[in-house]
Amino acid sequence: MDISVWGVVVLGAAVAGFVQGLSGFAFGLVAMSFWAWVLDPMLAAALAVFGSLTGQVVAAVSVRRGFDVRRLAPFVLGGLAGIPLGLWLLPRLDMSAFKALLGMLLVVWCPVMLLSGRLPRITAGGRVADALVGVAGGAMGALGGFTGTLPTLWCTLRGYERDVQRALIQNFNLTMLATAMLSYLATGLVTRGMLPMFAVVALAMLIPAWLGTRVYFGISDQRFRQVVLGLLTLSGVALLSSALPRLVSGA
Repeated sequence: MDISVWGVVVLGAAVAGFVQGLSGFAFGLVAMSFWAWVLDPMLAAALAVFGSLTGQVVAAVSVRRGFDVRRLAPFVLGGLAGIPLGLWLLPRLDMSAFKALLGMLLVVWCPVMLLSGRLPRITAGGRVADALVGVAGGAMGALGGFTGTLPTLWCTLRGYERDVQRALIQNFNLTMLATAMLSYLATGLVTRGMLPMFAVVALAMLIPAWLGTRVYFGISDQRFRQVVLGLLTLSGVALLSSALPRLVSGA
């Protein structure tokens, strides 16, 4: 493999690791913005899941905020039900249209939340609504590795405090990504030839991910909210950028 490709892999892993360490999510979206240009899609997807899982383990060790099992359970149970749903939808769904719709939602709604100050919290729905969001998160993880996007947005709409949101998303993502990685291994998607690249990604992201967790400790709840909504907005832009050219060319 060309040395420039290895450089892009290292850079993508380092930047994505820092972002995940800071925010608790978004490794895959950030890394893919680098890797999609130089790697085979299947290899990029496997590396994104592996890197995301590694980052979540680092965060779980570095940012010990505990978690409320009763609050987390509906998300996890819903997510585990959503993974097979996503796998069933995968061959039947127009991925470009799906990415465009999701990207448009994030690009429109997140800046509104960011600029409008304190919006009323969503308190309706209880654990049933949380479980449905978990289903969506699990399905989206199977569809393209976007496990934490909607649950993170939902927690922000719920008005959870920074540490509560971080613990919930961190543990939800950890469970979903571990399940996805086991599925990849069981189906043979991860090959022996990928292992050197896995090692490079792990080494490249460990220190940046740890540094991101250190920055997390130094920011306020309001700043954390701004970081999360800003990253969700950029995620929406990335999704639109990848989907719209294909939709236009296919029209």
